[in-house]
Formats: sequence, C-alpha cells, structure tokens
Amino acid sequence: MIDHTKPNLTFDKIEAASLRHKAYITLQKAIIELDFKPGELLKKSELCKSLGISRTPLSEAIALLVQDGLVEVVPQAGTYVARFSIDELKEGAFIREALEVAAVRKLASSITEQNSIELRRNLRLQRAYIDDKDVQGFYSLDSQFHSIILDATGFRKLSRLADTAWMNVNRVRRLLLPVPGRIEATYDEHEKIFSALKQQDIGLSEKVLKEHLGKLMTYVAPLEKNHPEYFLIG
Repeated sequence: MIDHTKPNLTFDKIEAASLRHKAYITLQKAIIELDFKPGELLKKSELCKSLGISRTPLSEAIALLVQDGLVEVVPQAGTYVARFSIDELKEGAFIREALEVAAVRKLASSITEQNSIELRRNLRLQRAYIDDKDVQGFYSLDSQFHSIILDATGFRKLSRLADTAWMNVNRVRRLLLPVPGRIEATYDEHEKIFSALKQQDIGLSEKVLKEHLGKLMTYVAPLEKNHPEYFLIG
C-alpha cells in the first residue's frame, strides 16, 4: 500500500531541477544579450521576485553561471556579472576556430543539397533582416549560420562544445554589431563561405572561414578602449 503522507521525492526533485534550469537559461540569455552589463551587481531578492522562484534554485542557477564564466561571486560583496577578459576571449575564439575549421573542411568535402538549401535560406533571411535594420534578428541568424555548418558534420555534441567555448565571445559580439558597416561585412563574409562550400573547395572554405572568425579580435581592442568598465584590468 502506498503511504500518501510521504512526499513525492521524485516529483520534488524534478520540480527543483526545472526551476533551476528555468533560472539558469533565463539569466544566461539575459547576460549574453547584455541585458545585464559586465560588472553589474545581481540582486538576488529582485531576481527571485522577477523569476518567481526561491533563493535555492536561484543560487544553484548562479553556480552554473559561474562555471560558464558569466558570473562572479565575491565573498562579502555580492554576485556580479563577469567582466570581459581578453585572455579568455582569445581562448574562446581559438577553440571555436579549431572546431569550426574542422567542421567546414568536412562539410566542403561532402556538402549535400539539403545543406545548401539550409545555408541559402539562412542567407536570404540575413539579407531581409539587414534591410529591415533588425540587428537582433540578424544576430540570431548569424549564430544559426555557424550552427548549420557545425551540425552538418553529424556530430551532435559539436555545437554545444562550440557554444560553450564561444559564450563570452558571444557577449562581446553584442557590442560589435552596432559598429558601422560590420553587419554588411559579416553578411558578405558568410556569402564567401557559402560560395566556397558550394564549390566543394576545402582549402578556400577553410581560408575564408578563418578570415571571418579572425576579424573578431581586431574589433575587440577598440571596445576595450571605449568601454573599459566592461573589461578586467591587466
């Protein structure tokens, strides 16, 4: 006979995990999209209220964000959105390039009609968002373009690994997209990558992808100068 006076531990655990996940995903998205600025204090009481959760799942979510390198907990001071580290940005860019170059080489040697359709459709939408001056919409399609390349390898964990390495780079890219001419340049670079892939030219595909990804750090230096409050000193 089931004792209904005892708590449903399985359900409780699932509910707790769900609340933690909800808080984690919501805060991660807000931090990456710069709704919370680097160095900003995260007020737990306000977050609990806005998310509709207690302190326990929030603290667990924050612990995951610390692992992502998006949040820093300073004893006796508070919880802050992590500032940008040039060394970490370089490392993230290096890892992402290594993964995506391997992916684009594999795709160039075996691109399918379906792969081409997905990339071509993405580029058409990119053009539409540029014409509509929808920066956020373009940003999402930019990320999707690279995910299509990674996913086309058939390796299911590749996009997740790349996204994890690229997390802080994604944050700083939010500051780059408003740079005059950068969106149009990004679109043109995507077009070159697609053209090389369609030609199944492995060497050219690698070359234009590296050039595209390599542009990032050339734009970061001015950002560090213009927004020193967002970067770690030294």
